[in-house]
Amino acid sequence: MLRIRGDLHSQRPDTVASEEPLEIRLGGTPLAVTMRTPGDDFDLVHGFLATEGVIRSTDDLAGLRYCNSVDDAGRNTYNVVDVDLAPGVEAPDTALDRNFYTSSSCGVCGKASIDAIRTRTSYDIAGDGARLTLETLLALPDRLRAAQQVFDKTGGLHAAGLFTLDGELVALREDVGRHNAVDKVIGNAVREGRVPLSGHVLMVSGRSSFELTQKAAMAGIPVLAAVSAPSSLAVELAQQFGMTLIGFLRGDGCNVYTHPERLELG
Repeated sequence: MLRIRGDLHSQRPDTVASEEPLEIRLGGTPLAVTMRTPGDDFDLVHGFLATEGVIRSTDDLAGLRYCNSVDDAGRNTYNVVDVDLAPGVEAPDTALDRNFYTSSSCGVCGKASIDAIRTRTSYDIAGDGARLTLETLLALPDRLRAAQQVFDKTGGLHAAGLFTLDGELVALREDVGRHNAVDKVIGNAVREGRVPLSGHVLMVSGRSSFELTQKAAMAGIPVLAAVSAPSSLAVELAQQFGMTLIGFLRGDGCNVYTHPERLELG
């Protein structure tokens, strides 16, 4: 690449974040295509299916595998995952009101309407008695950043981190897409049988959108924090579900948009 810094121009190699499509199939039938950073794909699939309300636990799955998708050289691309639902688990109807195509920048761009994605959670987030101190909350961005290994090489990945109320990092995933990083974190919890994630904080490196708030709600997470701004729909949904939504978490401050009672300020 050509590196320009003021009057200094230089040629140098650079490392960029990998982005490839992942097609998710149910019983051989295409369900979704998402642009993602390869790695932790099974976590991503579990998280996607859980946050879309298709499954609630690994008991709802009979199996999943990479399909034999090959490139021009005959090598497996590992870009197609086929999922078998357990007997009795109903597959979603994608022919009517949903279009599951997603991109790395916006997970809901392909949705038919807001009503189609207002998925209801099965968990009582409003009844979650989680509380955390302001000191613990303010320390989360640095702890998230310190664990971002790929970001240090590329500068081009989002991160999602799951923390305990004491600030202990439980899981971190990176991806070119915010929603993929969250799906990977939640999918890891689904695979380990830890959902609902009551008493946890989800920290994201970008903004908190409607979809990320929905995904957190579907996993039963009571606190969602972001280093940037929330959208109006994210605030509305967090208020509706009883979730504490925090934005602009950086330095010594933050904005608490909903349910501030979970934060101990003293």
